[in-house]
Amino acid sequence: MAEKRTKSKVDEQIDENLKRVYDDVLNEAVPDRFLDLIAQLKSANTASERKPDGKDGDDA
Repeated sequence: MAEKRTKSKVDEQIDENLKRVYDDVLNEAVPDRFLDLIAQLKSANTASERKPDGKDGDDA
């Protein structure tokens, strides 16, 4: 059976630092530039789904 390797202090510090950096990135706000781009894409998508007569694609 394989012997489980115990973590050294250095390995533990690396793990802790990586987790801290990952958590910091997760908690960062989305840049305004990206939010603007998403809004533009949504707007373009909505406009392309409309028919030329101004109605949407639903013929109910």
